[in-house]
Amino acid sequence: MFLLYLQSNEVGGSYHMELEGLKRSLGVLNAHNLSFDCIVTDRHPQVQKYLREEAKITHYYDVWHIEKGISKKMVNIAKKKDCTQLSKWLRSIKNHIYWTAASSTTPQERVAKWTSILNHVLDIHTHDDPAFPQCLHPLQTTRDTKQWLKPATPAFCWLENLLTSKRILKDVEKLSPHLQTSAVEAFHSIILLFAPKINHYPFLGMLCRLYLAAMHFNENSHRLQATTSYGEPMSCPKYKKGERTSKPIKTPATLKYVDDIMELVFEQVFPDPTPYIDEVEKIPIPPTLSSQHPRPDKATVVSAYVSRFNPGPV
Repeated sequence: MFLLYLQSNEVGGSYHMELEGLKRSLGVLNAHNLSFDCIVTDRHPQVQKYLREEAKITHYYDVWHIEKGISKKMVNIAKKKDCTQLSKWLRSIKNHIYWTAASSTTPQERVAKWTSILNHVLDIHTHDDPAFPQCLHPLQTTRDTKQWLKPATPAFCWLENLLTSKRILKDVEKLSPHLQTSAVEAFHSIILLFAPKINHYPFLGMLCRLYLAAMHFNENSHRLQATTSYGEPMSCPKYKKGERTSKPIKTPATLKYVDDIMELVFEQVFPDPTPYIDEVEKIPIPPTLSSQHPRPDKATVVSAYVSRFNPGPV
């Protein structure tokens, strides 16, 4: 994990930060003669256009971001009248999109496998698309016939419209079959430990905290699963909302980078801080976000103060 810093007022707003960050990252990789076959991101429109038209790089979408959007819409649809049966299929459709991404090699195969779920929920396991003509699971007779949806019912029509929308089908074509952005999401959670959003930090303070977060992540990103005398402990995360799933517990995080920093500070920085101060002064510090707005006079602000007890002139 390498770190580049960027502030929103450098690019005209937070919406443009992702694209500028990507360009700077690609510049660093190219400067070090690093090549890559593809890039996996979320569905940011500017990033899509840049990778397609300018960078000419194969672009895949992270599966979790697409699955999350579909799941939220399915939960809302299942609350509608005559659609409660869809809640039983939510977990299966979640698993299906991950299986579609991992088991497919071409965009056509991904779409064929993805749309096959509409036949599957009707208890139909052969399909017209030659890219995926039949379900791979063993065929068996189900005693509980109530679990299957019926064609032309409100529940099935809502599900069909959701899963076969133009945007979803285009997104499914570009599902990443291997790498995902989970490591980036994990790094973002580490940043919140070192720099909570509830607090305000100056530019250099925020930069130092980002460096600490990067060092902590790099040291602990490949921790092994913890074990006990009874085997491998597991946890049931709260965010699963009661679903019987679990995740492995990792070994405790190490802080060796702290010892390295302390050794650097006491053995090199304290005896001669000049070269380090010079390097810090070379860092270009952009103006603060508040500096782009005019600062009003204090007397004007006080005179314009209005409250329930001091309504001011009408």
